[in-house]
Amino acid sequence: MTGRLVVASANAHKAAELQDLLVSLGIGLDVVARPADLAVPAEDAPDFIGNARIKAAAVAAATGEWALADDSGLEVDALDGAPGVRSARFAGDEASDADNVALLLDRLVGLGAVTAAERRARFRCCIVVQSPPDADGSVIELVADGTVEGHIAGAPRGNGGFGYDPVFVPDDPVGDASAPGRTFAEMSGIEKASISHRGRALRAIAPQLARLP
Repeated sequence: MTGRLVVASANAHKAAELQDLLVSLGIGLDVVARPADLAVPAEDAPDFIGNARIKAAAVAAATGEWALADDSGLEVDALDGAPGVRSARFAGDEASDADNVALLLDRLVGLGAVTAAERRARFRCCIVVQSPPDADGSVIELVADGTVEGHIAGAPRGNGGFGYDPVFVPDDPVGDASAPGRTFAEMSGIEKASISHRGRALRAIAPQLARLP
């Protein structure tokens, strides 16, 4: 695939990061953020792929260009998969990251979930790339998923990242082998990207993009 790819985010920094990663994977696309005045529909699907599809379809139709959208979140086994698609709004629509983390930890303590085995969790990301609709409304769609398994720490640790990063401890070893059990927030951005759910989803969709004309 050559040409331009519009990200279903108005954040130019996110678009630049995505372009850098795709270039490192051999995909030379001009990745741009969606226009700031382009609103996207509410993300009200019951799953990550549905929300990503809503955003990708809206941006592709509005811009007439290929669009990429992702939706991701945290799934905690002891909470029956919650926060899930409501990860960003777990403690309410106006909740901060700290609010969401505090509620998550409170819920786990309330259940008596103390050990790592009782706090099993995963970050999941779904990416959808969609073409603008043709004359009969049909589209080309690419889908990829990425998951990283881990558990929830007993308290926040680290100053990096965002969201639930301060309490998510991935299973996969990365970086300094003498410092196991680090949260995402205790890792460098490069370390986190090497095993993160979003990085894995992007690496999974890159070959599909490369096969497009």
